[in-house]
Amino acid sequence: MGGNTREAGRSTANRLLSLLAAFTSAAPVLTLSELARISGLPIATTHRLAGELIEWGALERLADGRFQVGIRLWHVGSLAPGHRDLRSVAMPFMEDLYEATHENVQLAIRDGKRVLYLEKISGRKSVDTMTQVAGRLPLHATGVGKVILAFSGAELFSQIVADGLARCTPHTITLPGVLAETLEQVRQNQVAFSLEEMTMGASSVAAPIFGPEGKLVAALALVVRSSTNVRPLVAAVRTAALGVTRELSAPLSPGGNLA
Repeated sequence: MGGNTREAGRSTANRLLSLLAAFTSAAPVLTLSELARISGLPIATTHRLAGELIEWGALERLADGRFQVGIRLWHVGSLAPGHRDLRSVAMPFMEDLYEATHENVQLAIRDGKRVLYLEKISGRKSVDTMTQVAGRLPLHATGVGKVILAFSGAELFSQIVADGLARCTPHTITLPGVLAETLEQVRQNQVAFSLEEMTMGASSVAAPIFGPEGKLVAALALVVRSSTNVRPLVAAVRTAALGVTRELSAPLSPGGNLA
């Protein structure tokens, strides 16, 4: 009898989860054949189950036929306590920063070797950006990414350099030595800039958010038009990030809320 022996005895849930587990930060987009190979499922089974996952929103099919994780799955994952607490704590400070500037305010964390955006506040007059909630962008070309690189240790930096510093715009830093010097300044000043390095016409200023043990947990950024002088915005961004850091480090009250 024909068939895939690796598929025999596997439950439907196991097969569905194996498809989702095939996606990684290093391989966020996969073809049907790649999905089948990694999951150990026949092409026909992979095609059928992928269709069901697309219908539910766990996967999305791109214009070229490849697959990526869907927004609904990300929203489910964002309910995990760590991310939920971070977003709920950060939101009041993000709202205050937006009210003071009426510019894009973004909250991001590290996802493997890329930036993952958890939250974003924008207005009608805010500059257009490539960022979207649940979206991912390169570490080396964004303000929040530079913050993450600066406070994540040498191993991540080496991995990013080994992968190659892709040129997103004519202003993107593509030389490892220049990036290393830039990250040292970020560590010293606890602020990072991206001046038209990710998107032409847009610049950002970002600051780190630390957890109770002093480890980086996220980065907060303000994204403005490139014609804007970002230096006067540093204090506001740093103040907002420090506010989130203080709240995350505050002791819990007996009821489980921040004291």
